[in-house]
Formats: sequence, C-alpha cells, structure tokens
Amino acid sequence: MIGQAPAFVRATNMLRRFAAFDAPLLIEGETGTGKELAARFVHYGNARRSGPFVPVNCGAIPDSLFENELFGHDRGAFTDARADRAGLVALACGGTLFLDEIDSLSPKGQVALLRFLQDNTYRRLGSGTEQRADVRIIAAANVSLDALSDRGGFRRDLLFRIKLLFVELPPLRERPGDVRLLAEHFLAECGRMYGAPPKRLRPAGAATLEAYRWPGNVRELENVLHRAVLLSDGPDLTLDASGPDPGGAPARRDDRGYRAARARAIEDFHRQFLGELLESVRGNLSSAARRCGADRRMLGRLVRRYGIDLTRFRDT
Repeated sequence: MIGQAPAFVRATNMLRRFAAFDAPLLIEGETGTGKELAARFVHYGNARRSGPFVPVNCGAIPDSLFENELFGHDRGAFTDARADRAGLVALACGGTLFLDEIDSLSPKGQVALLRFLQDNTYRRLGSGTEQRADVRIIAAANVSLDALSDRGGFRRDLLFRIKLLFVELPPLRERPGDVRLLAEHFLAECGRMYGAPPKRLRPAGAATLEAYRWPGNVRELENVLHRAVLLSDGPDLTLDASGPDPGGAPARRDDRGYRAARARAIEDFHRQFLGELLESVRGNLSSAARRCGADRRMLGRLVRRYGIDLTRFRDT
C-alpha cells in the first residue's frame, strides 16, 4: 500500500482501523485501484492473519455453479458428483473470504449469499446437515452498490449485510504525487524480477506519467512500466513519445477532445443497441445474450453501468 496523497492516506488509515474488527467489509473503487491488495492488507492486519485468504471472482463463476463453488457438495448430489467436495467457504474457514466483483452476482446468487450471511450457516449441495462457517467476509465492487441497489440491480438487504464497514479507494488521478512513488517502486520490482539494474526515471518521463489520467489506475501504471523496462536500452527508462497510452498522447485533466468524443460515442452506441435488443426480448437478459451472441454476465454489467431498467421493457 504505497502512497502519500491525502485521499489515499485516509483510505489506508480506515483499512488499518477496520483490520482490528472481525466484521464484514465492503471495498469500492474503480478497476485497478487495488481492492484485493486492500483486502489482503486488512486480512494480514487482523487476528485471522494465520488463516487462509481465499479470493473469489464472482463474475467468473457461472450462475448455475455459484452455490456449488461457494458451499461444495456431497457425493451423489448430482450426476458427476462422485466424491464429497468442500466449497470455498469451507476452504476459508478460520480466515477471510474475499468476494471480488460482487456486483456481478445474479439475483439467485445474491439470495444464496444473503442466506449464508444471516447466520454464517450453510448446507452443501445434497446434504441435509447444516454447517457453521468461521469466516470473515470482505467484498469488493468497481461500481457504487448503493446506486446499483437504487436501480434494482442489487438487493438492499444483502448490501446492509456486507456494508457494515465501508471504504472507497481513490483513483490514481486523484492521488497527486503518488504516480512518481509507485513508478519508483515498480521500477525496482522490475529490476528484481528480470535480474537487471533498476531503470532511472528522468524528470521528463516522470512528467509524462504524471500528466496521464490512468483510466486503468495502478494496474495500468504497473503494466506500462513493466513494458517500458523490457523495451528500454541503457540505464534510463524510455517511454514512447506518445506517452504511456499506446493509443495517443497523455490525456490532460480537462481533455475534451478525441478520448471524450470516443467515450460518448461508445456510450451512445451501447445505450441504443441495448435498448433495441432488450425491447425485442421484453427485457429478458438471458434471451438478449443468446440473441446477440454475448456473455450474459458481460451484458448484465453493461445494463448496470448505464442504469437501464429492465422492468420498463417487460411492460411494453
């Protein structure tokens, strides 16, 4: 957790405080701001530090398999269940279960998780025995769950359960001075990783990095620096003349040119395309995904991102 910008220091101070409590925590922040790192920071600062830290990407688990992945199953629970299998909850016993991209959970998945969080008990699929889990839940989302809940995309009662403690990680563009600190850290890390002397970041290169908005946040900065280290000759870090973004010059904070126009065009396209598609299937997301050949979870994320109310199509 590297940084000295006021917004970042406030967030890390809260995380340090939250580490002392054994209560559910919700971490929100844009993609690449370090939500899993923050969750690990809390876990290893807690009395559970000697227990497992089990990360789960909720968006990567098919809806039909979510309960099986989370709770496990007994032998014979379904056709291919040839042996008992522990779920992720059991694997995290005594430690922390980190639910990343919790905003991507389907309504069915949200119900299953809510039922578990009410008293930390669960049943493996095919079992009649209830088990109690000694786990701490840390969840993360790259959207506002409050706003998503207001639009009907996330259960309010589940939000209350996971948001007992809450912190929002600031994007890198709101952390003045931290780009340079992080760059120096990543350059030293690259030197160790690739067995080469650390590259030097000259003032011009530092200014280029500071001027860029970093839409991918810390993760994007790390990737850019790794690539630059591998492609630089000599002791000095060489950044492409067009800046860290291979698609063009570093964006200024008041940039209203190409990038802004492209973002507006993409948003307009998505809104029109999704509107026409969902109207043709009366708001049925699964039917919409089949019709356009897209992944249902990806389509669901777009619907939530643009605040599209599916119920209005069901009334037409």
